[in-house]
Amino acid sequence: MKCKFFLFIALVFLGLSCKEKSDKPDKPDSFQNNIPVRTAEEQSLIEFGKDYTRAWNSQKPENVALFYAENGALIVNSGDPLEGRQEITEFTRGFMEAFPDMELTMDSLVMKPNETFYYWNFKGTNSGPEGTGNKVNFSGLERWTFNDNNLIKVSNGSFDEEEYNRQVKGL
Repeated sequence: MKCKFFLFIALVFLGLSCKEKSDKPDKPDSFQNNIPVRTAEEQSLIEFGKDYTRAWNSQKPENVALFYAENGALIVNSGDPLEGRQEITEFTRGFMEAFPDMELTMDSLVMKPNETFYYWNFKGTNSGPEGTGNKVNFSGLERWTFNDNNLIKVSNGSFDEEEYNRQVKGL
């Protein structure tokens, strides 16, 4: 009789402990995988970066330009500014045509009070018109400032142009 009683108590206790476990809500994201809690502004900016990356991979250069203010500017490696969506579209088209299999990935975003740093990696084969057939894999960054409509006002971009040219030429 004692054995049945202890077995009954053990089963009840086991059932209660299982019930307690299943009734507890999951831990919030901040405790799972050490993912920090993000503000709505930070989360919005991360989504902006992901969407911008998708636009580059779309093979539709006008999609990239839509992330810029109408009079926005893109400056690459301290060159002359590309001003307005049309110039940005044409610049983007050049990369998309030269690298039809291009794949841009967002490595990270670093948010500062008045600017955001978008770190990226570019892979592709230079198989477009007059292409060399060589593969490239290079990284860079863009430093963004935004207008009041949360569009890029100015993007100061940079990458190792010498390394890029070396890879395109296959040296």
